[in-house]
Amino acid sequence: MWFNIYSMRVFYFLSSCDTCKRIMKTLPLDSSIERVDIKKNPLRISQIEHLYTLTQSYEVLLNKRAQLYKQKGLKDQSLGEEAYKALLLEHYTFLKRPVLVFDQNIFVGNSLKVIEAAKAFLNEQ
Repeated sequence: MWFNIYSMRVFYFLSSCDTCKRIMKTLPLDSSIERVDIKKNPLRISQIEHLYTLTQSYEVLLNKRAQLYKQKGLKDQSLGEEAYKALLLEHYTFLKRPVLVFDQNIFVGNSLKVIEAAKAFLNEQ
C-alpha cells in the first residue's frame, strides 16, 4: 500500500498505560489522526523506519525506563542505533510513548514539555 509520508498523522499509544490515556484526553486529536494501540498493532519495520526519518535516532524512540529494558540488563551497555532498532522491533514496550506524528512533525514521550509542545502545535492546526 502506498502512502505519502508527509501527510501521515498517527498517535501511537499503549491502551493499558494510564499516562497515555490521560494524555489522549488532553490533546485535541481530531479525526484526521489515526490512533494506533501498539500492543494490539505492534509497529512494523516500515513504521519504525518512518519514525527514524523524523527523529534521525532510534535511541530517541527507545523507552529506557521499560521493565524489559532493565530485565535484559541493557542499562549499563553501550548500544548502537541498529541495536536500538532491533529492540524497537522486538517488543512494543521498548517504544517511548506516546508518539504523535503529524505530517513531518513528531512528538515523542510523555514529558510535560513534549506534551505541552504537542498541544500547542495541534491547537494551531
